Amino acid sequence: MAPPTVVVSDVVPGRRVCEPVIFTVEEDLGGDLWLARTDAGDEVTCQRLASRSAPGRTTFAAVVTFDKRVELTLVGPAAQPRDGIREGRAREADAFVRLDTGYFDLEMCTGTAGGTGSSKWGLRHFGSVAEGVDLLPSGDNAIGGFYGPFFTPENGLVNPPEHTTVDVEVVERGPVMHHYRMRGTVPDGLLDELRGKRFAIDWIFTYGTPYFTRVYHVDDFQTVINGRSITNKITVGDEFEGGKGELLFDRFAAYGGTRYRAGDPYAEELVKMVAETTAAPRPAASPKFEEFRRLLTGDMRSAHWDLYWRLFCAWEGALEDDEIRERLARVRAAAHVRADLPERAWTLADEPVEVSAAPDETIFPGPASKTAEFHTGTGRTMVWWTSAPSGAFQIVQRRQSGWVNWGTNGENECPELPVGVEIKTAYGMFRDTWTDVADQLATPPLVTGGAG
Repeated sequence: MAPPTVVVSDVVPGRRVCEPVIFTVEEDLGGDLWLARTDAGDEVTCQRLASRSAPGRTTFAAVVTFDKRVELTLVGPAAQPRDGIREGRAREADAFVRLDTGYFDLEMCTGTAGGTGSSKWGLRHFGSVAEGVDLLPSGDNAIGGFYGPFFTPENGLVNPPEHTTVDVEVVERGPVMHHYRMRGTVPDGLLDELRGKRFAIDWIFTYGTPYFTRVYHVDDFQTVINGRSITNKITVGDEFEGGKGELLFDRFAAYGGTRYRAGDPYAEELVKMVAETTAAPRPAASPKFEEFRRLLTGDMRSAHWDLYWRLFCAWEGALEDDEIRERLARVRAAAHVRADLPERAWTLADEPVEVSAAPDETIFPGPASKTAEFHTGTGRTMVWWTSAPSGAFQIVQRRQSGWVNWGTNGENECPELPVGVEIKTAYGMFRDTWTDVADQLATPPLVTGGAG
């Protein structure tokens, strides 16, 4: 019998670099690693995927670099060890794993539920191996946070995943692919319909690949945010930090042009309410409230973003639930009016947007499935592709604090990304080629042969 052969072909122009390829053969093949040979004679490591194999069928993952087309023929079991993803020494106390994927250097954390920036689960350190720059050096921010509608003012949980932890299951771990599944339960907030909800997040990293993949799964829910019915839509947030006065990314662009409104009336109203609440006489203030009063007396524009929210978080216990509801209802009402005033017009931009020059250093772009943030000087670029468009985004590039955000929510914290959407996120020096990168993320190569 001839050895199994698969053909990988690409309809998108350009070179694929360490592109993940998944293929199945109609045989029971034992062992964790196999070798394949390309039609050019190069050896390729193939990792058996236990989670995707079944009796009579064996599924492998490989990464290949090619132009237009390449053939892979299985040769036989591979001797270990092989070059591939490596694990290293972690920095954070709650780290689950530190990975050198051959392209990324990243640290995945489980969170501590301590209520501060350093309590978050997700990727708390991240960068490319070649550049050697950590895009999250302090450990006080994270890539991959999952927010609305659960962590919203309506639900009284306005501080993000700092108030819950996750467990991590290892689905696949080998030199070619690491697949992790985070599982957690959202803390109960003020809204009955959002209580007791569980979530899971699949993260996949492959050797040498300039992007990673994730998918968010959440128990079914329906609620009302920003006056709109929200069914199974979430906010995913990726954060980055350059330090005060420095921006890792200074432009935002959506594929085909950016349609957006500038400024964040909601944040402005919230800051005003913070000032009103902390200044009001309070004869029997709790120790927690007094702690926040001390934290919130400085320059809020340069403070950690989460300090906008924490005073009004039911989990923190600084205010009674009824007071949280009453004060945030006033914030929402004022922000809703301001957001839709006639003078707050939509801008149609064909060129990338300098977000830090916009009011509140914030813009709210409309629907898109391919977006990017980049730095005009260094060329460093993040590119996101979602398998279904997010209905809106919140993009922040705040020079005062150096905080940059990519979030899948519209105005007034309204979540807009459907649950279950695949997100591919690439990072590299893609300033001038990011649309080509986005096209490759959106259209993986076609794999034929084997079991198809």
